[in-house]
Parts: sequence; structure tokens; C-alpha cells
Amino acid sequence: MLKKNFVGVIAVLLILSLSVIAVAQEKVEITVASDTVGKSYELALEAAEMYEKDHPNVDVKILDTPRLANDRLNLYLQYFEAKSSKVDVYQIDVIWPGDLAEHFVDLYQYGADQIVDQHFPALVKNNTVDGRLIAMPFQLGSGLLYYRTDLLEKYNLEVPQTWDQLEKAAEIIMKGERADNNKDFWGFVFQGDNYEGLTCNALEWVYSNDGGTIISKDRKITINNPNTIKMIEKAAGWVGTIAPVGVTSMAEEDARNIWQSGNAAFMRNWPYAYSLSVGEDSAVKGKFGISPLPAGKGGSRAATAGGWHMGVSKYSKNPEIAADVAFFMASYEVQKLRAVKGSFNPTIKSLYEDEDVLAANPFFESLYDVFVTAIPRPSTATAPNYTEVSKYFSEAVHSVLTGKEDAQTAIRYLEYDLMDVTGFETGQPQKY
Repeated sequence: MLKKNFVGVIAVLLILSLSVIAVAQEKVEITVASDTVGKSYELALEAAEMYEKDHPNVDVKILDTPRLANDRLNLYLQYFEAKSSKVDVYQIDVIWPGDLAEHFVDLYQYGADQIVDQHFPALVKNNTVDGRLIAMPFQLGSGLLYYRTDLLEKYNLEVPQTWDQLEKAAEIIMKGERADNNKDFWGFVFQGDNYEGLTCNALEWVYSNDGGTIISKDRKITINNPNTIKMIEKAAGWVGTIAPVGVTSMAEEDARNIWQSGNAAFMRNWPYAYSLSVGEDSAVKGKFGISPLPAGKGGSRAATAGGWHMGVSKYSKNPEIAADVAFFMASYEVQKLRAVKGSFNPTIKSLYEDEDVLAANPFFESLYDVFVTAIPRPSTATAPNYTEVSKYFSEAVHSVLTGKEDAQTAIRYLEYDLMDVTGFETGQPQKY
């Protein structure tokens, strides 16, 4: 009888042991929401494979999300409203921490304090809400001017320092190239669709012409001023002249495709377009340069600060593992990979001294000051209402670009809308 019971106990222990092993070997799935601009998606897949090699019990899935930031935000909000655990790690825009903080864990609770000092302090500050680190800095960005060096030489022109100079150079080059039977050639392409990309472009126009930052740091609505109106009117004048009428429906990749096919003299875009522009299939390889964006009359050059960061959903079933994945995605190793292969600006300071990174992206060194002094959108001052603020701003500018409203009327109504959304008073434009 004793022997029989002993055998039974051994059998139970064996079953339990096998169950524990099975549980231990069962993979944890972590889903990361990524963007698809440039090489970002394919590099996210590569980073996921790198993580899985060192963590065989973790399966990292990369979720393909909409290309436009506004559409991506709408998708994220659907998941958050449902308190969905489908996505564990979200790639979020630099402007979203204040609006979305309630949906993310505090990464300081998972060891972020041990690594966060590697990153630019301003980005850490941007991603900190009420003392909580909402997201790890992942990618820096700022608006840049891409220009055709061969065509500037051909027409004996200099790199434009002002918007007036760009306008003139674009007109001269476009006229000459079309005379050479390139009927598809344009002087300037940019992001003119009604979305967050237009907010970035228009903020650069306005700030460079001493028109301020829409809403100042001290929470004053400053957009309704003569310098803003003049600059928006100037930009509207580009549509159908030096830029195609269809520019009012263009996002980043639309502009890049025209540029990379050799059909534009100038392009406003983010750093990621560099690695694609030097690719073997690029018509502009070896024929272009990059500079800061032009200044307005009496103003200064301005670049809107962009970037993406990695936040962990508070609805994740495995927040500790998700945080580790987020830390890896934002690590030196992965940011170097993205910089070398995709021209994505790192948020880790020391990578701007890395020989491989600088060899792949020479402009990282020459335009370093542009990246670290870029003008932020008023997301901190207007949180948690920035999304609405940006929506009203891009809609107003878009209405002028498409000829539906004159600039003075559109900006006046924009001022009223911003007062309703924020409750702020009006004020005078300020330098950041």
C-alpha cells in the first residue's frame, strides 16, 4: 500500500513538474505599435528579431499602424477607450505625452532611472508628466530643407537663406527644367495635407517670420498677428506656382516620392528621407544637400521639433516585459541601427559622436544645432487639449492653402476657436 501511494505521489510530482516546464517555455507575446515612414517598419522588425535572440521566451510582434500621425492617434484612442491589451508598447509622437499620460505606466517603476540619463534632458522632461516618465525617448527629428546641388550649380544659384530666395530659385529652376521637356518638374514640395504634418510646416513658416508659436509658453494665444498672416499668404501663393496643386494633399512620403524621382528642386522633410535619397534607386543620389529651413523677412530660421517615443500601455498583461522591450527599442544598439540604416535621429547624446553614425549621416554633425534647438509645438502649454489645438490650426492653414478662406479671416476664426478650446487669453508673439 505504501509503495502504491509513493508511486502516486511521484506521478503527481512529475505531472506538476512537466506543467511548470510547459509554463516556463510558453512564449509571452509583446506587441509594439510602429510607424511605416521610410525604413521605420522594417527596422522595427529587425530590432524585434534582435530582442528575441536574447529572450527566446518572448515573441515581439510589430503592429503596422497608419502613416499619418492623426490617423494613428485615432487608432490608439480606440484601443485606450476599450482598455485593450492588444498593444503593449506604443510608439507615440513627441506631442502626445500630456494628452495620453493616463494610459501609460510610469517607466521609472521598471528601472528607467538607470538609463534615462543617456538621452537629451529636454526629451526626458517632455515625456515626464506629474513626475511620471510616460515614454522612453526613441527618435529625434526636425524639419530640414533638401536641395538639388546639381541644379543650383546649373542655374548659378545659392542655397536659399530666406523664403523669398527659395521662391525665386524654385521658379527659375522649374522654368528651366520644364523648358528641357520635364513637364512633371516642380520647384518645391512639402507636407500640405490637413494633418499634423501641416502643423509642423506651418509652425516653421510662422515662427521664421516672427509670428510666434501659436500659443506661447505662458499660455497666451499669439497666432493672430500680421507676421503670421503675411507668411500664410506667401505659402498659399506657392500652391499651383512653384508647388503642385496636389501639395495640399501631400504627407511626408508623397513629397519624398516626387523629390526622389528627381522631379523637385527643393523639399521640406524630416531626416529619415536622407537614407532613402542616397539609395541605389534614387534619381537624386549624389545630387543633393541638406540645410536649415529658410527664414522669413526679419525673422530667423526655424525647424519644428519632431520625434517619437516608446510608452508602455497600462492595459498590458505583461507590463514588466513590455517595459524591457521598450527600453531595448530605445537603446544605444537599436538607435544606432536606425541611424545608420534609416537616418533616424538618435535621442542618445553619445551617438552623435559615433563614427558609424556620422559616416552614414554626415549632416548629423553639421546640423546638430538644428536638431537640439528645434522649436517645440505648444503641446505642453495646452495639454491635454493639444490635439484639438493642432487640428484647428492645420484646418485654418489648409483652408488658406486651398483658397477656401483668406488668411486674415481664417486666422481670426482660429483665434476664437483656440480661446474656446483652451480658455486662454490673447497675447503677443514671443521668441522661444
